[in-house]
Amino acid sequence: MGMNDNVSRLEDASHVPVVNVPNALTVLRLVLVPVFVWLMLLDGTPMRWCALALFCVAAATDQLDGHIARSRGLITDFGRIADPIADKALTLSAFVMLSVDGLLPWWFTIIVAVRELGITWLRTVLLKRGIVVAANMAGKLKTVLQMLLIVLTLIPWPMNPDSVAIWPLALPAPMLAVQVVQLVVGVAALIATVWSGLAYVVEGAKLWRGIGAG
Repeated sequence: MGMNDNVSRLEDASHVPVVNVPNALTVLRLVLVPVFVWLMLLDGTPMRWCALALFCVAAATDQLDGHIARSRGLITDFGRIADPIADKALTLSAFVMLSVDGLLPWWFTIIVAVRELGITWLRTVLLKRGIVVAANMAGKLKTVLQMLLIVLTLIPWPMNPDSVAIWPLALPAPMLAVQVVQLVVGVAALIATVWSGLAYVVEGAKLWRGIGAG
C-alpha cells in the first residue's frame, strides 16, 4: 500500500490561515482529553456515561474537522500534523484508562501505544526534513475501529462479573452477542493498528532513502 497521496513537502508560506474552524476543533479534541481522563477516574455508572458521551463528542470532532477542512479548502500543515496527534492522545488515554479498569488487557494497550508513539516519532523525523505525512486510508480505518472498540467497552453493560468469570456462555444471549462483537472489533482494530503501522514504516524508510539520495 502506498502513501504518496498523503505525503507532501512542508509549505513555508501557506495562504490558508492557521486559525480556522477545523484547527479549532482539533485543539478542542486535545483539550477534552484530560477532561475525559478525569471522568474515568470518578466512580459510578453516571460518570462512566458522562465519559462515554464526552468521548463520542471528541470523536465526532475528528470527522467534522476533516470534512470542513476538505470541503472549504482549509487544509493546513498544522492541521495535517495536529489532527493525528489529537486522535492518538484521545485513543491512547482511553485505552490506558480501560486497561486500568481491567476492561482491556494491558498487552493490547501496549501494542497500540508502541505503534502510535512510533509513528508520531517517524512523522516528527520526516517533518524536520520538510516532509508532512498525513494519515492514509489504513490509518483512518485503524482510528475508526479503535474508537468503535472504545465506545463498546466504555458502555456500562449490565453484566454479572461472577457469571463471566465462571463461564462466559452463561451470559444471557444479548450480553453474549455484545462480547462477540467486542471481540471481533478488537481483533480487527489490532490487525489494522499493526498493518497500518508497518505501512508507515515501509513508506518512511523509502522516503528516508529518497532524502539521502537527494
